[in-house]
Formats: sequence, C-alpha cells, structure tokens
Amino acid sequence: MVGKIGSAAPSVRLHIRRSPKSKSTEDDCESEALKSDPDGEDSKNDGALEAKMSLLNGITVIVGSIIGSGIFVSPTGVLKYTGSVNASLVVWVASGIFSMIGAYCYAELGCMIRRSGADYAYIMETFGPFAAFIRLWIECLIVRPCSQAIVALTFSVYVLKPIFPECDPPEDATRLLAACCILLLTFVNCWSVRAATRVQDWFTYAKLLALFVIIAAGAYQLCQGKVEHFSFEGTTNDVTSIALSFYSGLFAYNGWNYLNFIIEELKDPVRNLPRAIAISCTLVTLVYTFTNIAFYTTLSPTEVLGSAAVAVTFAERLFGWFALIIPLFVAASTFGAVNGVLLTSSRLFYAGAAQGQMPEMLTMVTTRATPAPAVLAVALLSLLYLTVSDIYALINYVGFATWLSIGASVLCLPVLRYTQPNLERPIKVNLFFPVIYIICTILVVAVPAVASPAETGIGCLMILTAVPVYLLLLHPRTRIRGLASLTTCATHLIQKLTLAVRPKMK
Repeated sequence: MVGKIGSAAPSVRLHIRRSPKSKSTEDDCESEALKSDPDGEDSKNDGALEAKMSLLNGITVIVGSIIGSGIFVSPTGVLKYTGSVNASLVVWVASGIFSMIGAYCYAELGCMIRRSGADYAYIMETFGPFAAFIRLWIECLIVRPCSQAIVALTFSVYVLKPIFPECDPPEDATRLLAACCILLLTFVNCWSVRAATRVQDWFTYAKLLALFVIIAAGAYQLCQGKVEHFSFEGTTNDVTSIALSFYSGLFAYNGWNYLNFIIEELKDPVRNLPRAIAISCTLVTLVYTFTNIAFYTTLSPTEVLGSAAVAVTFAERLFGWFALIIPLFVAASTFGAVNGVLLTSSRLFYAGAAQGQMPEMLTMVTTRATPAPAVLAVALLSLLYLTVSDIYALINYVGFATWLSIGASVLCLPVLRYTQPNLERPIKVNLFFPVIYIICTILVVAVPAVASPAETGIGCLMILTAVPVYLLLLHPRTRIRGLASLTTCATHLIQKLTLAVRPKMK
C-alpha cells in the first residue's frame, strides 16, 4: 500500500504503436490506450463515471452484494453464540433491522455528498484527510481482502464437502482451492470488464435459485409440522456471546452500503437511492429469515453446530441423490461473491487516489479498460488472509473493522447537521435513527472486544498501522523526502507489466 502518495513524478504514458504519430501528446496516448478494446467493449470509455444505473440495477447491486457466503456460513456462528434456535432467529431479524437503520442514514449522506467512495467521501468531508485515510486503510487492508478470503474459503468448503461427506475437508486443500478461485477470477477481472459482469450476473441467479430451493423445501417441512427445534431452550445470558452472535449475523448483511460507492453512476439518486436501499434490505431480511427457518425445520441445533456446510447437510437430509445440486449452487453463489469484491473494489481505490491518498499505480487501467493493478492488489492481500483458515476468526476481524468504520460514517450525519447546516439535504433523517445506530455500534464493537481480545487486538493493530503510513507518506510536514523516485519507478514497472495508463477524469 505504499505509493505516492504525495507528490510523485508523472506516470509513464505507454505507447501502444511504435510510429512517429505515437509521440504526439500524452492525452492522445491515454485516449488511444483506453479505446483499444479487442473484445468490442465500449470504446468511448474515458474513465469518467456516467449515470446509467436504474432503480432495478441499484436493487440488484445491493442484493447481489449482500447475499454471498454469509447466509451459508453465519447460521452456525449465530447459533453458537446465542444457544437456541429462536434466539438465533431474533438475531437474524435484529441484524436486518440494524442494517436498515444504517442504510437509511446512508441515504441522507449519499444524496447530500454525491461522490463515489461512500463512507470514505463522507468522513473526508466531515473529519478531514487523516480520518478518511484510516477509513480507506481499513477497507483496503482489512475489509475487502478479508471478506474475499472468507467467501473463497466458503466456496472451497462447499466444493469439497461432497468429496469428504463424513468429515471436514482438509485445511490445506481448502486453502489451495480458495487460492485457485481468487486467482482465476483475478484473471477474468484483469482480462475483461464485460466477462467479469457476466460472471456476476449468472452466479447471482445461481445464488437466488439455491435460496429459493431451500426456502421452498422449508415451507414444505413446516406444512408437515416439523417445528420441534424451534424454542428458546439453551439461550445464553452472556452479553458478550450475544454481541459476538451479531458479528456473524451482521457479516451476512455486509454490503448494504455498496450502492453508495457508485452513487455517481445511479440515475436520479435522490429518488432511486432510498428506494433501492429500502426494497433491497427488506427483501434480504425476509430471505435470510426464511432460509434459517428452513434449516431448522430439518436440522437440530447440534447438527447445525457440527456442520461445516449447513446447506449441504440440509440437502442431504431432504433431497437424497438430488442433494448434489445445493453445494453446486452454493459454490456458484460464493464464486460470484468473490468476483463481486474484485469488481467493486476499484471504485474505492479511485476515490482514494483522487484525494492523493492511494498509490498512483492503483488508479491505472489497462488497454482493455480494466483496473488490473487495483484488482491484483486486492487479490494479493486476499491470498495473505488465506493463511488463516478459521473462517469465524476472519469474520471477527472484518466485523470489528467494518462496524467501527461504518459507525464513524453514520456519526458524520449529526456532525454535518451542526457544522454545515446549509448543505442541501434532499432527504433528512430524524436524528433519533443515527443516535440509536451509533449507540448500538459502540456496543457491537466494544462488548466482543472483551470476549475476543486476541482477534480484537490484531484488528486494532492492523488499523493502527495506518498512522505511521499516513505520517511517513502523506502528511506534508512528516513525509519522508526522496521517495518520489522510488514510487515513480514502482508505478512505471506496474504500468509496463500490465500495459496500464491513467484514465481521464472529469
């Protein structure tokens, strides 16, 4: 994550053709590189963001971002920390309501500050560059790559589970397959944006079909009177355990703020952003709740806790030989979710680079109009997180960092009401909602810190690494001098390896 960050020399402008005309101007070279598109993709792309997304597109972005591995991994984690089926269902519904409140607050922020980057842009506007960089660091160093590692590991577990029906798949095999998944999708995202979006579309359909099959089977079981597992028996009274259950539940809802990251590409955001958020969050909450109810119509709490792949165990009990389709659909769902992280992360890199807080090389696009350097950065960090094979430890890392930073973003809302009361606010949220959200976020972040001090300590250390990086590379008074030549050489090397140039900005 080292880069310009500051005042590096201009980047190399790659010349695609060796001819006298190729030496005209740097802008001509940039334009020519961006227009080079062997796959027939949009040749008019000049790096500027255009509002082309409809309300339906916004809904699919949020739903597709939220529904990934969480619903197939988190039921075990939520039940483990709550102790009973009914209490776990309460946590699932409460997590959905909590996410809706946060999304409602983000609707005001998104319509007030209409810049890509979402909470990074809000914190930059409210608290300045230092706090914004910490948010950027958390997202780029922890949340995005760690989430991708979790989803890739889930993909591996569901692919390998039919091969190891009586035991958990070997950890080394799981990690190796997860690495192959990340590398394959990294190649796809570096090769063609169109190919990456097609992967996202088709695998989103697969995940919805898998959930529909599970919910339909659960509805049939309910009609047969299979309700013996639904009770509050065994519910824990430990506040820290309940807070940890919310980590697993909220991880499954992670992604409700992703539409704010691409707000500049949404048509009529004042009208469509709050509608997309309301429809999507309600839909996902219902789907998640009904999916969990379906699991418990067939599986006992002991079976859920003992299963590394809850949906596979559920299918084996109900579908017989036809059960093979469920791990295939779940694997497809998680495969598409890994692709989604790679596909959307570049927007945050662009937003950070526009403020001079990201390495210049990560803003480059290739001659095929793909953000290959940014994709490669996310992929390499994700591979590092694969050294930790404990999915629930990774969820705790992500939960602590994610909800700490999102809570800081929601805090921007009341602060801006006080410091900048004249800002245009097409949507004005009652301050009761951000206050409640901030209080709940403090509890969700602070209580598990007592219960899991090791994971929390590691998460804090990773966040605090942003401070020396900012002071040494960004702050004008303490920045190390003489790094310009080094960062420029690194930028030139990445440009040559990926045939990338800086896109034009509006």
